[in-house]
Amino acid sequence: MKILYRGPLYSCNYSCDYCPFAKAKESRETLKRDKQALSRFIDWLTEQKQPIGILFTPWGEALIRRWYRQAIIDLSLMPHIEKVAIQTNLSCSLDWLEDCDKSKVALWTTYHPSQVKLARFLDKCQVLDQQGIAYSVGMVGLKEHLNEIALLRRELRPEVYLWINAYQEIPDYYTQAEREYLKSIDPLFDYNAIPHKSKGRRCQTGETVVSINGDGDVRRCHFVKEVIGNIYSGDMVLKPRLCPNQFCDCHIGYVHLNDLGLYEVFGEGVLERQLYHRSSTTDLRKERINNINYMD
Repeated sequence: MKILYRGPLYSCNYSCDYCPFAKAKESRETLKRDKQALSRFIDWLTEQKQPIGILFTPWGEALIRRWYRQAIIDLSLMPHIEKVAIQTNLSCSLDWLEDCDKSKVALWTTYHPSQVKLARFLDKCQVLDQQGIAYSVGMVGLKEHLNEIALLRRELRPEVYLWINAYQEIPDYYTQAEREYLKSIDPLFDYNAIPHKSKGRRCQTGETVVSINGDGDVRRCHFVKEVIGNIYSGDMVLKPRLCPNQFCDCHIGYVHLNDLGLYEVFGEGVLERQLYHRSSTTDLRKERINNINYMD
């Protein structure tokens, strides 16, 4: 089972123009509630027996909070936890990773050119390389950052997947040449550049993947409001489900649509959005990436 966890936390130490949570700050009470919710979630996970992978998807930046760093350490050391990943801007110290089972920890990192110098971000990536931590790197594909995208791709190890989130606030934002350029950087860019028709289509969410909030309420994913159970009352029911939404336009949603075939592409890197290039599956993934049947 894969779990996407999102607690009450919504604060961020960055102030990106395109983000509604830029420089947001919670009250002490909200931070206390978030810490307590996470602790309760960890206690529940401790009691589970089945193999579990976890992706923390906070609205803001969680790794600047000590309790998230400790949670990842503790979870990585649990035998039944197969992987623990988190979305992060990589602004925190990375020393704590030395206390983890590094084979189980993965980071979904994002570079924000308006908030941090490229050299500083790359220094953090180098630390992750030295520590043997799995990670992906991504950017929002703003036109003013196209040169930064090229520089980042040049400096990262070839094995590190650089994904580009399409900017969708302005219709027809990209020229065809710009689209082709971004596809040369991220071969999966077209998947993110369109809303996928999802209503009535099979999806792993609600069956092998669930979204859990700080109160323990279970939803099939972050984008479907219907509650299908609660982990603390023990009434969570997992079964095949069809998507009720007309469209799905976020990676953490559409990656689980069965007929897009993205599980074949990402393999064990689904949670952290990383393309692994292992000898046993490299040819399959290259073939799948080079012959994408873009839907919708």
